[in-house]
Amino acid sequence: MHIVGRFAPSPSGRMHLGNILCAMLGYLSAKSKGGDYILRIEDLDTLRCTKDNCKQVLDDLNWFGINFDDINFVKPKNVNISNINNSIYQSERTEIYKCFERFLKEKGLVYPCFCSRAELHAVSAPHLSDGRLIYTGTCKNLTEQERKQKKRKPAMRLAVPDIKISFVDGCIGECTENLKLECGDFIIKRSDGIFAYQLAVTVDDGLMGVTEVVRGHDLISSTARQIWLHELFGFKPPKFYHMPLLVAPDGRRLSKRDKDLDLGVIRQYMKPQKLIGILAYTCGLIENKEDISLDELIKIFSWDKIPNRDLILPEL
Repeated sequence: MHIVGRFAPSPSGRMHLGNILCAMLGYLSAKSKGGDYILRIEDLDTLRCTKDNCKQVLDDLNWFGINFDDINFVKPKNVNISNINNSIYQSERTEIYKCFERFLKEKGLVYPCFCSRAELHAVSAPHLSDGRLIYTGTCKNLTEQERKQKKRKPAMRLAVPDIKISFVDGCIGECTENLKLECGDFIIKRSDGIFAYQLAVTVDDGLMGVTEVVRGHDLISSTARQIWLHELFGFKPPKFYHMPLLVAPDGRRLSKRDKDLDLGVIRQYMKPQKLIGILAYTCGLIENKEDISLDELIKIFSWDKIPNRDLILPEL
């Protein structure tokens, strides 16, 4: 099987070192297997994801030395779409997402949800250990008359079955989630009309022929519902690698709000080969901090070298 990896940044701000490490590991994983590595820009929220931010992300990736391959788009088995939009920008792919939303509606899986964020947190709903709230289905059985009486514009939720989804993560190992008990009905389109992450990312990974996804450990809770969607749409789910998170020397989680460890600052005093070496050392690919190129790392890359714990960035 030909491997296709992807990097899918959300350009809501300058990339930090955790973002570029994810891009690097995804690139090394795909290229070490002779595969392709493609780029997608997840800019559905156009208020936060500006064109200037998009340009900066592309410039940072070019500076770092990651070259992306062309995308070979594929057609889904179960969903009819008249025109496959070849844009890499999610903000330009809305009509495609509508086709998949319509497919789910025709299966009777979609219903309007009028609950506000405050209402969701006010109800006595089950919470998981990580704080996620399981939707109780408040709006699922509303009559048509009750829906007409609602004043707010609804989001669209997808009703999930009572089934277990199991997968083997390339970093974490065997994982299982019951969609109904550990996920609950989830939003596929927000009340403002913007399609939600779960739907858009699954559709795009499927249409772009992605066979492996490298992303942070904090996104593993999305995997079961995305696998289920892949199968509903007639796509083969990709292999997932949920890499450990990179944390600052003082133990704090990296954020786009923290400017000291973003590429805007790093690029002022560091060459890309030095940064690549620091990141490679941090995640166990090399034994010493030394300047190194991505091409050199491709030859020695292995997921077996990546520890299954948070990665503490050394002092730069």
